[in-house]
Amino acid sequence: MKKEIVNDFTIEVATVNGTGSQTSNLVITKAIAHMGIPVGPKNVFPSNIAGLPTWYFIRVNKDGYLGRRREVNVAVLLNPTTFAQDIPRIHPGGAVIYESEYPVTGTAKREDIIYYPVPFGRLASTGISDFKLKKQLTNMLYVGVLAELIGIDAAAITGALRHQLKGKEKAVRVNVDTIEIGRKYARENLKKQDPYALESMNGTKGKVLMEGNTACAMGALFGGCTVAAWYPITPASSLSETTEDLFEKYRKGPDGKKRYAVIQAEDEIAAIGMAIGAGWAGARSMTGTSGPGISLMSEYVGFAYFGEVPVVIFDIQRIGPSTGLPTRTSQGDIFSTATLSHGDTKHVLLIPSTVEECFEFSMLAFDLAERLQTPVFVMSDLDLGMNLWLTDHFKYPTKPFDRGKVLTEEDIKKLGQFERYRDVDEDGITYRTYPGNAHPLAAYFTRGSGHNEAAAYTEDGVAYQRVADRLSKKYETARGFMPESKTDYVSGAKVGIVAYGSTDQIVQESRDILAKSNVKTNYLKLRSIPFQLSPVQEFFDKCDKVYVVEQNRDAQVAQIIKLELGPEAFKKMHSVLHYSGFPIPTESVVEEISGKKKKHPPSQEILAHASMEGGE
Repeated sequence: MKKEIVNDFTIEVATVNGTGSQTSNLVITKAIAHMGIPVGPKNVFPSNIAGLPTWYFIRVNKDGYLGRRREVNVAVLLNPTTFAQDIPRIHPGGAVIYESEYPVTGTAKREDIIYYPVPFGRLASTGISDFKLKKQLTNMLYVGVLAELIGIDAAAITGALRHQLKGKEKAVRVNVDTIEIGRKYARENLKKQDPYALESMNGTKGKVLMEGNTACAMGALFGGCTVAAWYPITPASSLSETTEDLFEKYRKGPDGKKRYAVIQAEDEIAAIGMAIGAGWAGARSMTGTSGPGISLMSEYVGFAYFGEVPVVIFDIQRIGPSTGLPTRTSQGDIFSTATLSHGDTKHVLLIPSTVEECFEFSMLAFDLAERLQTPVFVMSDLDLGMNLWLTDHFKYPTKPFDRGKVLTEEDIKKLGQFERYRDVDEDGITYRTYPGNAHPLAAYFTRGSGHNEAAAYTEDGVAYQRVADRLSKKYETARGFMPESKTDYVSGAKVGIVAYGSTDQIVQESRDILAKSNVKTNYLKLRSIPFQLSPVQEFFDKCDKVYVVEQNRDAQVAQIIKLELGPEAFKKMHSVLHYSGFPIPTESVVEEISGKKKKHPPSQEILAHASMEGGE
């Protein structure tokens, strides 16, 4: 056996959707985290209920790099129909744990990797006595085999089970016993030949594993949201479901009565209509959806933009268009959402790249929606939203809510006048009143059709132009409220990388790998649209060549940067694109920027998701 490789490898579990493997995979992930080892899982599952292949990738890295890597080091292969795709991904010297009843033969067979055949079916039939639980417990056998081979601590597994099974001790004991059957078989029948091992460390202290959707729901709670209207859609449903759970726990009064409303509407159109109505009434409201839902919401969003009604919309992006691939990640809604609806509309987009930013930007979105009196979008994606990420504990918010320009009855008495769409401060943002304001001048018509400054209906083109120009001015004002792009400059670097969203994790590791080959890079993480112009312009001025890394086909953010900065910036830009629906692997960015692109087997191009197209 070669020299041990400790706390730095990737695990793959390949099974069939609907077999209950998710619990087992989460136990492995959480047990590794319990050992203090940084861990990052990626769940790749089909959109059908059962029967198609599903994969679970677990990145273990002592330095905290937890984005996807292309190659796999240790694989648990329980689906013989994908052997031909799975085995070419194994790194030379890697290990394959597989069901011995389905031997690896033919073109899938490789001589440079280690095979550990295990009779999982026989172990289940002879070792698990509870017939009712046999199917659920069978997957725990591979947890035991894997744990024995790579060194997952037994106490850590028990702790993970208690967390996963919510402390139900009887269920914990049954699962521990089943895992021990797998451990015992591995101890007595498998000779360790691969170099991959785990050792406890202190790399997860003060951190928690959390999905981005959960963080967004927490941000909505702390951001003062009290109304959520939604329609189920992958990958956004868990956001709305968690929001309702949090409201149920924390949004009840001393009398036990609800101080919130969560409505599952009949469709996305109804959901956004309800959310806009609540925003108009003065509540902080939201809806959660994905690309197809965003499309259906288009007309209502245009109404809220032109009528200047605050509302927050979470877009957890997935592959499209139309229904697309609902369980595959993407950053493909940026351009369409930035100008959603019809006519002249320009929307505010917040783009979190970490679970912590999911929390922070969700809170910020409600402040911005009311400050700017407009729809605000939080643009997450499936990878960030539905996968577990290690994150620091969130900081408790201390700032009061920003309700924006709201006039009370006393304010109007002092002013003596009020016109809903009159820009008195020359920043594009007008004043509004809440329903229920008793002053006779407080009432107004909210119009999505033509209106003038006094909210009166008009088809006068000149009046429309004044409103449209003011909304454009408001968009420019919004830049000053946006989270500033984060930059990291390296002395002597003339190559720049721009990224956003979940791609950030990959870029961080890619830069360090490139630096070892003496390729120095500067980095700009874009966090919003519109963005503050000066940091981005300065970044382009300091770089001779800028790679914009995106998970979509059409270089959407690169196109927006071109529109904002002009042709000189465009001449410097090169697009690094990845749009297979699977999270972009680190190697793809490194190869594109270093100019050392490799040819990969078709199975890797399709399932290891190395597809990368560059262009200007």
